[in-house]
Order: sequence, then C-alpha cells, then structure tokens
Amino acid sequence: MRKLFTTLAVLFAATFFVSSTYAEDVIKIGVQAPTTGSYANEGQGIDKAVRLLVEQKNAEGGLLGKKIKVYTCDDEGTAQAAAICGRELVNKGVIAVIGSYTSTAAQAAQKIYYNAGVLQTSDGTADALTENSYWTFFRNSNPNSAEAVYTADWMVNKKKYDRIAVITDYSTFAQGLGNAVVEETKKLGGNIIYTGKIKANSQNYTPILTKIKSLNPDVIYFSGYYSDGGLLRAQQKQLGINADFIGGDANDNPDFVKLAGSAAEGAYIINVPTPELLPYDVAKKFLASYKEKYNEMPPSIWTVLNADGLRAIMHAIEETKSLDTKTIANYLVEMEPYPGLSGPLAWDEDGERVGSSYLTYRINENGNYDVVSK
Repeated sequence: MRKLFTTLAVLFAATFFVSSTYAEDVIKIGVQAPTTGSYANEGQGIDKAVRLLVEQKNAEGGLLGKKIKVYTCDDEGTAQAAAICGRELVNKGVIAVIGSYTSTAAQAAQKIYYNAGVLQTSDGTADALTENSYWTFFRNSNPNSAEAVYTADWMVNKKKYDRIAVITDYSTFAQGLGNAVVEETKKLGGNIIYTGKIKANSQNYTPILTKIKSLNPDVIYFSGYYSDGGLLRAQQKQLGINADFIGGDANDNPDFVKLAGSAAEGAYIINVPTPELLPYDVAKKFLASYKEKYNEMPPSIWTVLNADGLRAIMHAIEETKSLDTKTIANYLVEMEPYPGLSGPLAWDEDGERVGSSYLTYRINENGNYDVVSK
C-alpha cells in the first residue's frame, strides 16, 4: 500500500509539474508605470501601448511560438512604490520591464532588475540612470545632455551660423542646458559671440537684446521657458534684430505662440517629436492602431518611446531566438539601428540610446509647427 501511495505521489507530482510548465509556457513582460496619481495619464498611456503591441504580436503567433503575458505594477511615480514594483515583477518571472515614466521611479527599481537579470527600458532622462552601466538597463529616450549635442550640430553644421548668441535664465535646468549648448557648439568650432542671463518673468528684455543687437548675431538661442521665450522673440522683432530665434524644449508650449504674437512665425523650437508629428511610417501605423483601439491619441511622446523599448526587445528575441536576457542585451548593444516609432533605435554598452530623437520645428504663419530637420 505504501508503495502504491508513493507511486501515485510521484505520478501526481510529475503531472503537476507538466501542467505548471505548460501553464507557464508564456513570455512575461512587466510594465512599471504610474497608473494612478499625478502622472496617471502618462502611466496609463504606457500600459495601453504595451498591451496594444502585445495583442498585435500574439495575434501573429507570439514570440518564438509562445504567447506574451503582461503584468502591470503601479509605481505611483515614487521611489518607494517603484521598489515594491521591482520585487513584485521579478517574483512574477518577467524577463523585461517597460518603465518607468519618471527617472526617480526608474532608478529606484533599477538595481533590483539588475540583480535579477531582468531587462529594463525606461524613458527617464536623468544622466544618473546610465552611470552604473547596468547591462540590464536601456534608455529608450535621450538624456538631457543629448539635446545640447543635437542643438549644436544643427546650428553649426546644418544652419552654419557664424555668430551665435546664447541666453539662459538662472534656473538649474536652463543654465545646465544653455551651458551644455555652448560647450558642444565650441567643440564643433562654432562661434559664440555672447552668453547672458535674464531673470525669469521680468517681462522687459530690451536691455539684453539691445546689447545683443550691437553684436550683429545670426541666431539667438534661448534655453529657458516659453513664458520668457515668447516675449524675447516678440521684443527681438520689435527691436529690429533680424537674427533667427531658437528655443530649447521648454519653449515647446502653445503659450509661446500666444506671447510672441505674429513674431512667432519663423521661430525654431527644438524638442523630441510630439506623437502627431512623428514623420515615420511605422509610427503613423502605430498611432492609427492606438487611436482605433482606445479612441484617443497617446498622451505624449513618452508613450511612444516606451513602446519603442518593447518593440526593440521583441525584435531582439526574434533575431536571437533566445529568452536569455544576457543574450538579448548583447544583441541590443550590437545590432544595427532598428526602425523605431521615434526614429532609429540603437544603444551603446552603457544602455544609452545612440543618436537622437530630437526634431527642429519652425513655427508657421498659422502658429503651427512644421518639421524642418530630423
């Protein structure tokens, strides 16, 4: 009798193991995003994009003959909740995590994923995210410093400005971006004829603009915010300064046009592309599918960037025919640029996105944006 029970127990265990293995015969993908709280709109957009892509891939037969299953954890945009999400998703057995939306939340879970060998791709822009060179981490956006590189290249090599004036304000953000633009411009041999600061919300910028006018600039670059940028552009035109105007990403706001009035026409804005302005065919197809499914457009470019992170991981799995995360990570570092929704996707060995997803827009007479460089 004891022998019979032992045999039955072994058979039951074997049956349970086979059933469990069959049940687990899926590829698990995690989403770490703030689906509630202040950033809920962004977090929900990321989750929706991931689920749309997974639904499409499963309809095609999945990856390596396996269906994909999504697990979402709400990190609320906070470090504490993010750390909990990290442990939860690792325990679920995910091989990759998409997110999070904020650098703080992405960094809080970063080491947890690294220790577990779980891939992570995030839109967080803080430079600190790649300082540890975790092989598991891949930034699907560009760091703050990348904007300066793009801007300098556009001014020096694309537009070939000979005389460049740079204005910033006293904020940490604006000074950091402005200083980086100056540094990168000088590296390329560009001629910076003036650097100066304004006090934000001063309203009257004629003193600094008058000084700049005497130097006969080809372009005025402003790294601060739209509330000052729009007025700077308006007052520049009033003073008859016929230089181009370029605003950094913080000028990308409808109120820039309102404040600048008719002077907004011809001004340039540099930023990552908004979803509706993405010029790539693959992006247009994705946006159409997103709108059809959810009856709305993605809330921002960050939704699209996170979708790109998942698309790249799925591409790497298909190309390597492997679910080993180290193999996938090595492929992502070595692969030729992959056509992304936000532009070509490629990474260096530190997980930093190679190349730039920034675009230059020119404001037209109707106050709308025209893409003039990519």
